[in-house]
Amino acid sequence: MKLSIGNFYVKDVVFGEADSFKDGILTINKQAAIDYLMGEDEHITSLDIVIARPGDDTRIVPVIETIEPRCRMDGRTLFPGVTGDLAPCGDGELKAFKGCCVTVVGGTWGSFGDGVIDMGGEGAKHTYWSKLINICMVGETDEEDERHEQQKTNHALRWGGHRFAEYLGKIAKDLEPEETEEYVFDPVLKRSPERAGLPNVAIVLQPQSQMETLGYNDLIYGWDMNRYIPSFVSPTEVLDGMMISGSFMPASSKWSTYEFQNFPTIKELFAEDGKSLNFVGVIMSNLNVALDQKERSAIMVRNIALNLGVDYCIVTEEGYGNPDADYVRCQVILEDAGIPVVGISNECTGRDGKSQPLVTLDEKLVALVSSGNVSELSELPACKTVIGCLEAMNRDGMSGSWGYDEILGKSARDDGSIIMEDNNWFCGDHISGFSVKTMVEM
Repeated sequence: MKLSIGNFYVKDVVFGEADSFKDGILTINKQAAIDYLMGEDEHITSLDIVIARPGDDTRIVPVIETIEPRCRMDGRTLFPGVTGDLAPCGDGELKAFKGCCVTVVGGTWGSFGDGVIDMGGEGAKHTYWSKLINICMVGETDEEDERHEQQKTNHALRWGGHRFAEYLGKIAKDLEPEETEEYVFDPVLKRSPERAGLPNVAIVLQPQSQMETLGYNDLIYGWDMNRYIPSFVSPTEVLDGMMISGSFMPASSKWSTYEFQNFPTIKELFAEDGKSLNFVGVIMSNLNVALDQKERSAIMVRNIALNLGVDYCIVTEEGYGNPDADYVRCQVILEDAGIPVVGISNECTGRDGKSQPLVTLDEKLVALVSSGNVSELSELPACKTVIGCLEAMNRDGMSGSWGYDEILGKSARDDGSIIMEDNNWFCGDHISGFSVKTMVEM
């Protein structure tokens, strides 16, 4: 499978009378975009589009999702099963706007899985998104059944964000890209003899799928991953819109759709493919609740890896807590099968950093990469501008903030300053590989 992505580098985003891209400037007809999005979903009751740029003294909260604007050149939908009919992913030609993202923001209401992005100041160092121009789609919906629930699907806004990313991506359809990325994934059984001496490496992805009630989990080709069992997929499918982020996981631990589209660890494996390793693909797994479900998935991952002839494996989970059991069990069963593993996840070691990092551990886990401690506290001054609703941090049960603490008070203070756990930085631990953190031995 061959995936070609033609890139356009966005220097600024402005509003104007007509949609266009010229000399690095992406111009959006704001009202036309709002009319389109509200016309596509009657549950969106109000909508605004606001631009946040790197370095702005701006705080965005509650952040629901980020997506890279793209379009497909062959007419297939960008996100099969979500923005259009089902169609294959993983091959063909895309065009993409780099240096920006569609950022979906709740106008009033937040949820457990929503987070914070600071575009400037000390807070900007906590997430990759502060480096991008955020095209914020800020909306309200009539989803009253979820209004006062801590856990929300945010269906209308999340799916609207994916439509908006495709809407913007089509601006580039007839333009010549500045640069083209190519990802070629040769059929595993038809590889050149020159690769025979290279170690076979696979990556196991464990997207979020814990919620038995549908609508909260990650989607694969529009299919809720709670009803999914492990399978082999091409890495080009992951980069090409097969995966959609869910709303369930704590904010810092999530993979946004943007991260699936640009998954850095997958791109690193492609960069070494045919050189230091033979990249044999992605084993797409899941995260479950019941122990028998966890064991079934681990067994299936093991057997796929053995039948692919995998010599080494990377295992990475979306989340922490209960998913740690899936994450650890998958690594142990692969190690028992003679396949050495590197694990990638964040950790929850408490505000003092002294607690057990994963819910369960095993002595066979000898190569773990940590992308950060979700419990560490961040205390930051007020920002000049807030996009969304700061009070959501106090009111709506977001994963790293609170309405009252007898020592710390409330997360969003009356003067606009905040205190919260790093749980609340949107995708801040960037387990996909966009990590903005380093580890220091003390």
